Amino acid sequence: MDEEMTEHVEVPDENDPQIDPAMLEVAFQKFEAEQSVVGGLLAGGVAALAGAGIWAVVTILTGYQIGFMAIGVGFLVGLAVQFAGKGINKIFGVMGAALALLGCLLGNYFTIVHFVGEAEGLGFFDTLTRISPAAIPELMSITFSPMDLVFYGIAVYEGFKLSFRKITAEELQEAITGAPAGM
Repeated sequence: MDEEMTEHVEVPDENDPQIDPAMLEVAFQKFEAEQSVVGGLLAGGVAALAGAGIWAVVTILTGYQIGFMAIGVGFLVGLAVQFAGKGINKIFGVMGAALALLGCLLGNYFTIVHFVGEAEGLGFFDTLTRISPAAIPELMSITFSPMDLVFYGIAVYEGFKLSFRKITAEELQEAITGAPAGM
């Protein structure tokens, strides 16, 4: 059995005489068949955008860049990928981590877009379309703080860890026997 799969699952000891390793393998094949990379990517992407939007609104309303918002983005993205992706393979963790980082960067960027637009007398979307992609790194560096790396790191970690399907002992038993646990 692949350790990558069992890392996020309440797996009984394979040496347990009640657990047939072949049946356990069949159960994990069933769980793999239920995975949805597209579902995880779409839900995680929506969560990253929503988290970025919330981050920007909170920053704009308070006038402070609150690093804890990154943790919220990582949490939101990880849970979205977990729920929609039902993933047990490492790609789901990588996806959650990457989308969490993207959400954090977009949260900062959306905040910058707002303040640039405010200074120029333009609306958010008008400003968003007028900023040259080549100018984005420079704009992002203006608000960057080394402490951002700490919060981004936590968001990436959460995005990774929370993106995996949590398989309970009952779900595993049902996948092995074909009947709900306790029957």
